[in-house]
Amino acid sequence: MIEGAADTRLPYPYLLFLGDATEPAFAKTAFGLRDWIPERCVGEWGCSEATVSTGLPRLDPAAARARGARALVIGVANVGGAIGARWVPLLVEALEAGLDLVSGLHARLADVPQLAAAAARLGRRLIDVRVPPAHIPIATGRKRTGRRLLTVGTDCALGKKYAALALTRAFAARGRAVDFRATGQTGILIAGGGMPMDAVISDFEAGAAEILSPDASPEHWDVIEGQGSLFHPAYAAVSLGLLHGSQPDVIVVCHLPGRERVLGYPDYATPGIPETIELNLQLGRRTNPAIRCGGVCLNTSQLPAREAHDLLARESHRLGLAVADPLRPGREFERLVDSCLA
Repeated sequence: MIEGAADTRLPYPYLLFLGDATEPAFAKTAFGLRDWIPERCVGEWGCSEATVSTGLPRLDPAAARARGARALVIGVANVGGAIGARWVPLLVEALEAGLDLVSGLHARLADVPQLAAAAARLGRRLIDVRVPPAHIPIATGRKRTGRRLLTVGTDCALGKKYAALALTRAFAARGRAVDFRATGQTGILIAGGGMPMDAVISDFEAGAAEILSPDASPEHWDVIEGQGSLFHPAYAAVSLGLLHGSQPDVIVVCHLPGRERVLGYPDYATPGIPETIELNLQLGRRTNPAIRCGGVCLNTSQLPAREAHDLLARESHRLGLAVADPLRPGREFERLVDSCLA
C-alpha cells in the first residue's frame, strides 16, 4: 500500500538511513530526529561510502526490526531531493526485513519501480511526507489575529528548525500558548504535521504559509520554522513566500559562524547578519509593517563552551541585539526569549 502525507500515523520507532552522505549538513533530517525525538530512533544505517554518523547504533534492517523498528526514514536531504541509485537495493532490503519506508525527499518513493514492486509484493507502506495538500489558495494578504515568530537565516541547514523548536519549548515553559509550525520534512516528522513549503508551487507559497498559521487568540504564538534564505541563489523564492505569508511580528536570524560560502554553492558568499536582518525586515514590512527582529541565534556546536559564550557576547555587543545559541541554555537564551516576547 502506498500513502502520502495525508496519513500522519507514521510508523515508529525509526531506523535512520544516511545514504552515502559525507557532509553532515545534508543529514539534517537524521540529526533532527535524533535530537528532538530520540525515543523514536533505534539506530542508523547507510551505504558503505557514508562517513556521517548520528552516534546511534549501526544496525542493518533485520537487526533494527528485532529491536522494534517499524520504519526506515531517509535521513538525508541532498541537493535536488533525489533517491540515489546506490540506495535502492538497501531500501528494498529494509522492506524485505519488515520495515515501511518514510521519505521527505522531493522524489516520490513510489516512482522508483523497484521500491513500488517490493512494497506491493510485501504489503509494506511507502510514505512521502513532502506532499502538500490539494487546493492551496493564493494568499489574501489579510492580517490574521494572534502573534507569529519566524526563524530566518543567512543560508540553509544552519539551525532555523532547532531555533524554532527551542523557542517553542521556552515560550511554553513561560506559560504562553504556543504552537510549532513545521515547514520542512524533518519538522513535519517531529511535529506530526505541517506544510512542506518547498514542495508548493511558487504562486501558492504565501497562501500555504497563511493556512499553516491561521487566525488565533490575540496572545497565542505560532513559532514558524524558516526555510532557506532570501540570499540563496536557488531557494530564495521559498523564503520570500514564507515571509510574506506568515506575516511575522518577530523574526529571529539564524547563522553558522565560520560558514563563508553558501552550502553547495561555493561561488556565492554567505551574507552577513546585519544585511540579512535588513532585507528580511524590508520585505517583511510588505505584509506586516510592525515586523521587528527579536534577536539572533548562532549555531556554536563546533566551539567549546567558553569560546561559544565569548562569541555570543561579542556579537550581542556588535549588533545591539540579544544573541544566543538555542541549544546552550543560560542567560543569553533567556534574554533572547525576553526580547521575542516583549
